[in-house]
Amino acid sequence: MNILDIGRMTDGQARDYLETIRWPDGPVCPHCSSKNCTRLQGDAHRHGCIQCNGCREQFTVTVGSVMESSHIPLVKWVMAFHLICSSKKGFSALQLQRELELGSYRTAWFMAHRIRLAMNGEEMKKQLDGVVEVDESYVGGRPRQHGAKRGRGTAKKPIIALVQRDGDVRCKPLERVNGECLMKEIVENVSPTATIVTDELASYRGVGDKFDGGHKTIKHSTGQYVRKPKNGGVVVHTNTVESFFALIKRGHFGVYHPMSKQHLHRYCSEFSFRWRHRKVKDSVRTVAAIAGSAGKRLVYETPSEA
Repeated sequence: MNILDIGRMTDGQARDYLETIRWPDGPVCPHCSSKNCTRLQGDAHRHGCIQCNGCREQFTVTVGSVMESSHIPLVKWVMAFHLICSSKKGFSALQLQRELELGSYRTAWFMAHRIRLAMNGEEMKKQLDGVVEVDESYVGGRPRQHGAKRGRGTAKKPIIALVQRDGDVRCKPLERVNGECLMKEIVENVSPTATIVTDELASYRGVGDKFDGGHKTIKHSTGQYVRKPKNGGVVVHTNTVESFFALIKRGHFGVYHPMSKQHLHRYCSEFSFRWRHRKVKDSVRTVAAIAGSAGKRLVYETPSEA
């Protein structure tokens, strides 16, 4: 389904579309997981209301998802999912407010963060394998003065990315860039059978002892960016993870501008989700994000805690 099809939807059609994605085999009660449900008909019931015959609770397709308790029409929810999923460098809340004619920037901002929560999927539970490139970067404003220090030692916020070549990605903020923090993230997210590839940062020393494929390094300081072993082994470079960081940086400077430390993990989820689904059509990516909205809830008073 493309953006023109979404634009022609009625709210009832949008509800049917969401139900098809969330419940492909029929409604499931979000309270007790029972499939023994009955649709409530007639003017006395709101459209889309379903009753569970097990626990007797009533619900709609938005209950138990990031869309719960929202007064925004479902057509606009579907449109928002599509816009954010199809925009390679992100989609700002201010533009979301304009495009969907939402009542306030606050509404659009909260809506976007709820969609980012939906993008934080189950794929994260599976460890990366094969050749995994690891690098760290810093998110913050551009230096105001020419020649000013960048990255390490500034007020910018560090993030780590682990990218499996031709595979998945993990990205999250770091408290600090040292051997202990880097080792913790690598061991938690990468299979012991993998090969780790990094630059020559000293904090990565010793990481190869924990992986069967060892630890390969590329020396950027000497102008080396790709190293091809003579014996035909693993080609050593960090170009893949740097491509992922390039998207975050372009989204940061060109779309989002301030990305606060409080919500930085949510932006990491957004860019990771689009990278993870980069080889599929926008419509398929949108369906995956909507499917990921079930079982998640974000409250405006504490938007950074979920």
